[in-house]
Amino acid sequence: MDATAEELLESCKVPNDSWRKLLYKVEAQSFLDVPPLVIQVTNLRCGGMILCTAINHSLCDGIGSSQFLHAWAHLTREPNTELTILPFHGRHVLKPRNTSQVHFTHPQYTRTHPSSHVDLHKLMMQSQSLVATSFTFGPSEVHFLKKQCVLSLKCITTFETVAAHTWRAWVKSLNLCPMQTVKLLFSANIRKKVNLPEGYYGNGFVLACAESTVKDLVVANNNISHGLKVVQHAKANLDNEGYIRSMVDLLEDKTVRVDLSTSLVISQWSRLGLEDVDFGEGKPLHMGPLTSSIYCLLLPVVGDANSVRVLVSMPENVVESFRYHMVVKDENAYHDHNMD
Repeated sequence: MDATAEELLESCKVPNDSWRKLLYKVEAQSFLDVPPLVIQVTNLRCGGMILCTAINHSLCDGIGSSQFLHAWAHLTREPNTELTILPFHGRHVLKPRNTSQVHFTHPQYTRTHPSSHVDLHKLMMQSQSLVATSFTFGPSEVHFLKKQCVLSLKCITTFETVAAHTWRAWVKSLNLCPMQTVKLLFSANIRKKVNLPEGYYGNGFVLACAESTVKDLVVANNNISHGLKVVQHAKANLDNEGYIRSMVDLLEDKTVRVDLSTSLVISQWSRLGLEDVDFGEGKPLHMGPLTSSIYCLLLPVVGDANSVRVLVSMPENVVESFRYHMVVKDENAYHDHNMD
């Protein structure tokens, strides 16, 4: 490519359609025709390069992808050394029980039709063009959001804070009925919770589900405290191994689908360590997805381990409202600091 890394970095806050040429397009007739791994390296005029990968999700999750990329980089730098973490490919350790035991309710899934007569997912995908949005939350913005809830909640993490704030802004921008139930679905690593072997190279995560009425989330509370509370409750459910095993058993039912009808889905890439992958030429100047969608990503900010970037696409008619509600508003110190 006749461009430099510096030129590309100027416009890399949100993906654009021209980026699609950075990854080889596979013409697949069905899911079974999708390769397990696709790689394209694009050389730049300055001597740098763009490494773009697509890893089939049936093979592994984000942690597995990070494990593979770090192992590949390690062997590229030091080809005569052993891997510090060997991949464990035994999928049987997370298989369902012989007799299905679904003893818990799992509102993130549905067997037939969406749980709500409103299907926001369908409306977003079909109604109009989507606009990619990006917001960076530094330590000051995260601290300000946490400070609103410090008396009612303890041990608040950055993920919980940013996820609750994003969910609330997403719901407010859509102008929904106050009695509508909305959900926040987010991936949660369960490797330690169910004692998966080190190096487990599969999908070692489940979807956690926080749910609330619109009224409780955005009308009755003037901050993110309620959203934070239900997010923490959703995470606490995963401390029960029986709850996780119940979900694994449920997913053996092939009629079960993720309930996306009134859900915002968030995936956290900000703690995968992808910004530290080094093939011998130094760490990346930028790390992020090739495209943006209605599924929200929390991304690392290269060079600032204490910040996180939110990337999500919104329908064109609500994007300005979403941007307004995403900005952390504090007239004294933090006004309008976090919009990219």
